Amino acid sequence: MTDLLTVEQHRERILAEVALLPAESVSLAGATGRTLAEPVLAAHDLPGFDNSSMDGFAVRFADVHGADAETPATLRVVADLPAGTADDPALAPGEAARIMTGAAVPADADAIVPFEDTAGGLADSLGTVQVLRAPIGVGAFIRRRGGDTLTGATVLSPGERLGPLALAAAAAAGVDTLSVHRRPRVAVVSTGSELVAPGTEPGRGQTPDSNATLLAALVGAADADIELVDRVGDDPAGIDAVLARATRADVVIFTGGVSAGAYEPVRLALSDRIAFEKVAMQPGKPQAFGVLDDGRLVFGLPGNPVSVAVSFEVFVRPALLALQGRTVIDRRFARLTASESWSTPPGRRQYLPAAIDLVEGTVRPATAGGSGSHLAASLARAEAFAVVPAEVSTVSVGDSLDVMLIP
Repeated sequence: MTDLLTVEQHRERILAEVALLPAESVSLAGATGRTLAEPVLAAHDLPGFDNSSMDGFAVRFADVHGADAETPATLRVVADLPAGTADDPALAPGEAARIMTGAAVPADADAIVPFEDTAGGLADSLGTVQVLRAPIGVGAFIRRRGGDTLTGATVLSPGERLGPLALAAAAAAGVDTLSVHRRPRVAVVSTGSELVAPGTEPGRGQTPDSNATLLAALVGAADADIELVDRVGDDPAGIDAVLARATRADVVIFTGGVSAGAYEPVRLALSDRIAFEKVAMQPGKPQAFGVLDDGRLVFGLPGNPVSVAVSFEVFVRPALLALQGRTVIDRRFARLTASESWSTPPGRRQYLPAAIDLVEGTVRPATAGGSGSHLAASLARAEAFAVVPAEVSTVSVGDSLDVMLIP
């Protein structure tokens, strides 16, 4: 099978053609799922002031050092500090301030005594307080200014995906506008005269078009925007017509029509514009890719649903993330142990839809049909793809495998 490309060869050809999409400024509210184009720098120290990590009393450590239930320290409470107050009351020896979590610590205090370490707690927290347990030392329960990050420090780096935690970090750092790369605009096109819309009762020789739904969802999960979802028959003229409707797209993904049969509209229409290859993988051997004169990336994927899902994960998703400048463009992998045996195709890397048990550390085929590329309904049971090297002919119970984790 020397005429087959390796997965890596085909992937490298694709990524070599990816050009980074331009940057734009967006608000925090509109940045979910976007990819940073410029670093986020802290606009101020975080925290911006010394503050209490407990509800209790701000004290001078010297006043409570050695206090215990036998020899409590009695202090006079001279101030009450809720979170958000700008007060900085003076504390003389023997004085304390009641303080809530997040409130600024008085300049004269150097430790916090939690309510639970006092005789009366919150119920008896004004007037005087008896400390029954001394803090462990100066600075106890005080969050120091700049303890998280300092002004000008890098909070988020270019190439990071802006999920909820990253956006919260940007907000905490005082940033409300972010420079991000534009989302790729993607056209999804199913081909085949046998396809009918989901919900339509298929006649003899017809089948519901599940690929359009599958790809639209996968594209969205890759933080790209759907520009067009369309379906064409086996007439090559339909390919050029749909390309004319998708002029705003950065990427066009065709499913079906790329093999060696008599009715392959993508191959017939585009064979002089994009490359049609055979890749040493199963499923997904027939692949097509190229760049049109106007810069649009065009993918031609096999027509069977499992082949589409695998091809997207291995080739299309990394390209969509690279267009956005994402630092990490691959799924996470885990090393798991096979709990069942199965056969693999000779000379081709297998991507087996799999069920996994992360507690037990095991992987097995998701269905009895294995990696059959037509198993659209059974694909829903897959939680991962077990990746079996081309040189392996049989997976046995106990074998260790790399497993691509998918949502």
